[in-house]
Amino acid sequence: MFCPVTTSSDPSFEGAQAEEPVSDPLRDDERELVERAKRDPRQFGALYDRHFQQIYRFVYSRVREQTAAEDVTSEIFMKALKAMPRYQDTGRPFAAWLYQISVNAIADRYRTLRPSSPLDDFHDLSIAEPPLEEQAAHRDEIRRIWALVEALPVQQKTALVLKFQEDMKIEDIAIAMGKTPGAVKLLIHRGVSRLREEADSLRPAE
Repeated sequence: MFCPVTTSSDPSFEGAQAEEPVSDPLRDDERELVERAKRDPRQFGALYDRHFQQIYRFVYSRVREQTAAEDVTSEIFMKALKAMPRYQDTGRPFAAWLYQISVNAIADRYRTLRPSSPLDDFHDLSIAEPPLEEQAAHRDEIRRIWALVEALPVQQKTALVLKFQEDMKIEDIAIAMGKTPGAVKLLIHRGVSRLREEADSLRPAE
């Protein structure tokens, strides 16, 4: 991300050295990887290695079935590889473009995939050896939350997963979903409000 150069019409500012843009080493490194992959498809492997886990995690959170998630993730990276020559760096993270492909790929496949229940095949919960009772309670809580998220409309669910699971910025979610930042904020607001309402309705009456 580059910071704008500060300028002024004040005569006392004349001759002052312009502030140099601040370079982000990680963005610069990724930009170089992207340029290499555009020139030579064999260089795409570095981008694949860097982004595979986060894209797979997002896909799995949507389709809820391991084999289907692996298939869709492979399809996403194949589409990305084929589209690399046309990729344009707009200043947003490369991952935002991958998420855009992911959202479209999931939508294309969603009608033919029957997502498993969020209560089934819930794996890879990272728990640092608490007592078994706490593990069970934590799993139950996670499952209840996922059940509520799975019941949301698709657009709200996608926005929430990208924001809170993938920790993406609103602007990048907007790119991924093909919406304006304002529309994304509205989806997140409505999704969170609906989750709160559903959670409140499940609480036992006092």
